[in-house]
Amino acid sequence: MSEPTAPTEPTATAAAPTAPTALAATDGPARAAGVAGRSHPRTAWSAELTGPDTDAARVDSTGPVLDGFRIAVTSDRRSGDLIDAFVRRGAEVLHAPAVRIAPVDEDEILIGDTRAVIESRPDVVIVTTAYGFRRWVEAADAAGLGEDLARTLDHARIIVRGPKARGAVRAAGHDDDGIADDERTASTVGLALEGGGVGRRVAVQLHGHEDVEQLERLRSAGATVLTVAPYRWVRPTDESRLGRLVAAVAAREVDVVTFTSAPAVDGLVSAAAQLGMDGVLVDAMRCGVTAAAVGPVTAAPLLDLGVTPIVPDRFRMGALIRTVIEHLTLNGVAEVQTALGPLVVHGRVVTFGGETVTLARGPRAMLAALMSEPGAVLSRERLLDELPEAENEHALDMAVSRLRSALPDRHLVQTVVRRGYRLNV
Repeated sequence: MSEPTAPTEPTATAAAPTAPTALAATDGPARAAGVAGRSHPRTAWSAELTGPDTDAARVDSTGPVLDGFRIAVTSDRRSGDLIDAFVRRGAEVLHAPAVRIAPVDEDEILIGDTRAVIESRPDVVIVTTAYGFRRWVEAADAAGLGEDLARTLDHARIIVRGPKARGAVRAAGHDDDGIADDERTASTVGLALEGGGVGRRVAVQLHGHEDVEQLERLRSAGATVLTVAPYRWVRPTDESRLGRLVAAVAAREVDVVTFTSAPAVDGLVSAAAQLGMDGVLVDAMRCGVTAAAVGPVTAAPLLDLGVTPIVPDRFRMGALIRTVIEHLTLNGVAEVQTALGPLVVHGRVVTFGGETVTLARGPRAMLAALMSEPGAVLSRERLLDELPEAENEHALDMAVSRLRSALPDRHLVQTVVRRGYRLNV
């Protein structure tokens, strides 16, 4: 089910740590196509990978804080809010909707369900999303049922899932009788049952798909349940874009992949399964790519997959943006004083001796491991764990060679004969 979102957008305040931290693995630079009707100077990839433009990059006096990071966005509706916020802060964004919302235009089923609700005069109406409620009212008006639906709603106890749904109900001229504190459908249904829903007629405005468990919970309590679905979650229109996003996440070429609805998680994994990549996709999100979910409902299918996402305290788009920014700046930025001078890593970007380079995923993962324990000798076995694609020690040696060639000074990485490698501190 979709989590509620809000239009607020925070200003990044997290400061980069001075102590070295482990870095998530990504790959080298990619380019961007326009997003949400905008054009950006980096244009090459039709999967909508965007980089900062001159206006969007002006965040505040401190400048962008996400330079060198790459973020995948899987949402459809309001994806522009996420994309703009990350791009303005210097990140590159790979966007491909995993699912999309399809409004039900001229849908006889919706109109038929609306007539059934009007005729039954439900005692309780559960409103789950602001967008769905508005779509329902608009469809009823278009079918000449607007006044009848309004009288039906006035007759019923309206229970809302969150403040946005409450705002939509009140904007339509109705009063609600309760709101779920945690904004979950389960809690909303609980309020309906606590208020006398047992044995009564309950109408539920669905949110893109049926929540079978909660509907059965109402029926098991003796309620007669009617449903209306003002919109549906459907497959994206451009599945090739989604395939490219799947490949990028599976190859750990992004730092974070964001989700704003549970169906988006299912959509991404289903698309990966069609490509025979679901296993590597999930493995990447378990280790190497951070999953970010807007709330616990969205997080649930990730947890079922063994993926532990970061989740904001408030289930809002702005809070999700802030959580991602804080995670990257606290865990993706490191500075180490080496024997040759200070080495600074910011996402995929490495700065040393006045020179800045961008690392590919493999070398970056290797450097992250070495910087996590500056000066310590890391065994070949330990380093092989950082490179899932490296199957033997020869592949490891080649990865170290690529890292040395990519760094401004190849002497930053030292070989310790028969033991492993270390950062030269």
